[in-house]
Amino acid sequence: MAEDTDALVAMTRILSPYCRVTRMSDGALIADWRRTRFLGVPSADVGKFADGVSEERAEIVTGLIRAGCATSRGRQQSDIAVGLWLRGAYLLIRAMGFGRALRLLSLAAPEYARADPAVTEDVERLKRAVQSHGRRSWLVNDDCKAEAVTAFVLLRRRGLKAVLHVGVREHPFALHAWTSSAGLCIPDADPRGHRFVPVLSVGGGGQ
Repeated sequence: MAEDTDALVAMTRILSPYCRVTRMSDGALIADWRRTRFLGVPSADVGKFADGVSEERAEIVTGLIRAGCATSRGRQQSDIAVGLWLRGAYLLIRAMGFGRALRLLSLAAPEYARADPAVTEDVERLKRAVQSHGRRSWLVNDDCKAEAVTAFVLLRRRGLKAVLHVGVREHPFALHAWTSSAGLCIPDADPRGHRFVPVLSVGGGGQ
């Protein structure tokens, strides 16, 4: 019973948010509420999510992607692409203001993206790229808002879990933004040792 529960949890993790999985006596039933259709998964395939080899799991995931019940994970962005996204985020924030730019995040990083746990190494690589471009660019010049928005969008577009935070410090008063994922923050949540209390979080709850 515990193995079946673990298998259903693993299956749910790769499904699109509008799909729901229910355990049945002979397997599982996936309800696709966007297309108003149902997909049956036999017990043997459900079991492969708990104790099957990686090749078997990959075959099932491919089938779910083809059926439209799961989204394929996007490729990691190149270093050049990270720089372009960072400059674009900075110009958007300057043109529209930070608050309005945050409202557009649902378009750039849609909710239907699969929310898988991020791998620490991937987030570390993205952090190095974002901060490197931020320091080298005279336009961005280490702007925390642009770096946080860029990291949030790029992680979410890959279907990975990420939360963008906006924090405040009272003495002296200052605002700071950062994105957290896999236990890391882009940029650092406490720059130069100053602690910022989060007052707004975007993308929580696995969205």
